[in-house]
Amino acid sequence: MSPMRHLHLDPSKRQPLLKDQESPNEAPKSVPVSKVFTHPKGSSNDEDASIYFIGTATTVIEWEGIRILTDPNFLHAGDHVHLGPGVTAQRKTNPAVDLHELPSLDCILLSHYHEDHFDQLVEKSLNREFNIISTPHAKDCLTTKAEPFKAVRDLDFFDSMMLHVDGGGHTNAGGYGKVRVIKVTGTPGKHVPPGPLSIANDLLHAVPPTNGWLLELGHSYKAPTGGDPESIETGYRIYISGDTLLVDELKEIPQRLGRENIDLMLVHLGGTTILGRSMPLLMVTMDAEQGLKLMQLMDPDVTIPIHFDDYDAFLSPLSDFKKKVDEGGWKERVVYLDRGEQYRFKVRGK
Repeated sequence: MSPMRHLHLDPSKRQPLLKDQESPNEAPKSVPVSKVFTHPKGSSNDEDASIYFIGTATTVIEWEGIRILTDPNFLHAGDHVHLGPGVTAQRKTNPAVDLHELPSLDCILLSHYHEDHFDQLVEKSLNREFNIISTPHAKDCLTTKAEPFKAVRDLDFFDSMMLHVDGGGHTNAGGYGKVRVIKVTGTPGKHVPPGPLSIANDLLHAVPPTNGWLLELGHSYKAPTGGDPESIETGYRIYISGDTLLVDELKEIPQRLGRENIDLMLVHLGGTTILGRSMPLLMVTMDAEQGLKLMQLMDPDVTIPIHFDDYDAFLSPLSDFKKKVDEGGWKERVVYLDRGEQYRFKVRGK
């Protein structure tokens, strides 16, 4: 495990998201929300954070003005992506917003370097100085281009990075500052099942390695002189599965958490199935059955399915997942978002 790394995010000093933006102030102030959901058990009307679903695995996670974009994919219905040697997929839906319609952001969380998560439009348009957190493989790809990305940080499985939220929101007590932080931890993901197919993929590099993510939103204390913060007082915990199958490596996540709970899980579904010249028919993301088993393994308070119907390679429809959830008795712990809808929640300990 690598030493803890740190990244300071200051909403007053954001980088423009796009190359052709001179200032982040040119961006819209917010996203257009068509419908808002809160906890299935009810709301206290004090929510201070949200998840906005754009489409595929693309979301905006916001907490008191800090905004993180996940897996940016802004292609439209009819557009194609390249998923491996001889493998393409066609998009069936439109995103809730286009790339240039996003508000100013602080960083991108990229689960892996695949065109349905980081499309050619995004790659062409993004400011090369913008903060990106991803896998070691994605960092190698993004930083060795003719026009390289210059602010890519990589996290391997169970490596962590502390995002310090600067520019306000601090309180002082006993000579110490209470600082908002988001701890980002890379979690295991396996796009290809173990065995001969995994060995073949290692040789062919057809499907890239992938991460999931654990986000711990909360506060930490540090001395006024600016020393490293102590352990985070977590007020909300989000697990994002990434494009993974239900593999044994995922069991280590709840084992490491111990008695700590997951408040929200974003699960990538779709049962993505590819067929190409160099690979046999292969499912590379969880289908409905695996999605339910992941809920049983992680036991999150709330689950939101994403990445379920945007491409023609997604062969496990959301209706199958809903049926499994209802049959398994988990109906009251799932929120279903359509593109353009938002889930709001409260980070404890403010």
